[in-house]
Amino acid sequence: MTASTVTAPRTLSRRVSPVATLRHTATLAWRSLVQIKHNPMELIDLSIQPIMFVLLFTYVFGGQMAGGHPVQYLQFALPGIIAQNAMFATMNTGFLLNTDLTKGVFDRLRSLPIGRMSPLAGRIVADTVKQAWSMAILLAVGMIIGFRVKTDVVHLVLAFLLLLVFALAFSWIAVLIGVLVSEPDKVMIFGFTTVFPLSFTSSAFARVDTMPGWLQAWVKINPVTHLADATRGLINGGAIASPVLKSLLWAAAIAVVFAPLAVRALRRRV
Repeated sequence: MTASTVTAPRTLSRRVSPVATLRHTATLAWRSLVQIKHNPMELIDLSIQPIMFVLLFTYVFGGQMAGGHPVQYLQFALPGIIAQNAMFATMNTGFLLNTDLTKGVFDRLRSLPIGRMSPLAGRIVADTVKQAWSMAILLAVGMIIGFRVKTDVVHLVLAFLLLLVFALAFSWIAVLIGVLVSEPDKVMIFGFTTVFPLSFTSSAFARVDTMPGWLQAWVKINPVTHLADATRGLINGGAIASPVLKSLLWAAAIAVVFAPLAVRALRRRV
């Protein structure tokens, strides 16, 4: 009789190298961007809403706010509009993340030999690209109806980078909500009930000294105030160092608090 040996089945390792994780993240980000051609309404939403905001704030509120000169108000308000739109757009990250979770997309991705955080990172990277598109639309429309950049290209690029950094940090709040709620629509409800008051009780659309004293105390520490002032300074000229620093500190604080909470909640759910 001859002895036979049985080879034990190999256990596949789920460890993925950092380089492979980056490659997987880029692939999934590209997937999220390419699917826009199958859902053009998403691109229309990213384009139409910014255009509506610019036109409404300029021609409805501009005359009252600037004594019959709406373009003057546009010069003040457009940086604030861009800042507000950046925060609203982060809710789209939570909305689409919740959609992927409820439809089982994340369950299918987990069965693949990819980085554990690649699906989430890919979603955030893709939405950051969409953010840049929305900001460019806002600036282009503003310039068509009379807005002028009073600094230079370097300062304009720095303003866009600052907005993207802050939006990237703020998106962790949207990610946390997207993981916790049961339906995508609840993410948008959170956006309207939180981002609207946060942006309107800031210097984004009105000067701080025109507000009641009790409100000024909050407005001066509101992160949207610092972001709007920093964007305004980089585009229109004026104070830059202090509002930029405060915006970056707020972005870091938001990311430090909400990123671990969002990642922990996602791991528990999937």
